[in-house]
Amino acid sequence: MTNNESGDSRHALLQPHVADKLLDLLSTDDKFRSTFKADPAAALAQIGHSGAERHTGKASITEGETFYCMTAEQPAPKEEIMQAREELKSFLTSQTDHSVVHCFEAGKIASALSLK
Repeated sequence: MTNNESGDSRHALLQPHVADKLLDLLSTDDKFRSTFKADPAAALAQIGHSGAERHTGKASITEGETFYCMTAEQPAPKEEIMQAREELKSFLTSQTDHSVVHCFEAGKIASALSLK
């Protein structure tokens, strides 16, 4: 998730307050979790992530597309997100390659973030 305007598949880093809101809602709100699973861009636009609204409404997101890194076939349970909250926030707000799609996948958060 790099900040760029070139139109490629990367998107801007999450601001810390947006990452906090995302993790709060993914760990508590079933309606938001459903929105996030169906359309990550719409969920991010809902919480104020700049530019996300331009990518909403896709029935599916394939590898290489913007916000593919936010997809999860089986989203992690609320408890798993809570347990990895600080590591997830650090990952979502740092300059790194965010092509890892297992950040929100059930049972895969720790391995995706290289947690032990």
